[in-house]
Amino acid sequence: MMRFRWVAAALGAVALTTLTMTVSTRWGSRSAKGPADAGCRADAKTANLDFTMKGMDGKDSRLSDYQGKVILLNFWATWCGPCKYEIPILVELQERYRGDGLQVIGVSVDDTLEKLEPFVRRFNMNYPVLLGLGHDDVQDTYGPLYTVPISVVISRDGRICSKHMGLPENQTQASAVKEIFEAEIKALL
Repeated sequence: MMRFRWVAAALGAVALTTLTMTVSTRWGSRSAKGPADAGCRADAKTANLDFTMKGMDGKDSRLSDYQGKVILLNFWATWCGPCKYEIPILVELQERYRGDGLQVIGVSVDDTLEKLEPFVRRFNMNYPVLLGLGHDDVQDTYGPLYTVPISVVISRDGRICSKHMGLPENQTQASAVKEIFEAEIKALL
């Protein structure tokens, strides 16, 4: 029985490594494209925006309220190192493109309001942060979420134009995260 557990653990580690390598490849292949390629494909899937979650103020917030804007929907957690790297980039993009119709929306996948409040203040998050804890329906719709951060770029007409899982594994690619998001957003504004 003990041997079976070790075999299962080893297979799980191999699967996780494979998933991580696939995540990195997605970023790499996306970053190879230029801004002209950053728009939405004609056959892009329609995003389901029929969800309501609590915001930081305790009030209900509907994703459909942002229909007509370019949405960068970011799934994250306070314990996630790559999320802490990505959040300042999202803050900057929200500030720069808010007037042009960009709406960044953060969905905290597993944190309580008490844990979120100091984190949001510390990172000066200037966009809505929604409580995704207990909203497996949202996570299933945009997932599966095997890792965070996951960012989904949605066009004004409600199509999913791109999805990024995790961060690139090497610094050269990681420094391009802002440029990748910016190219995709500008192509949709």
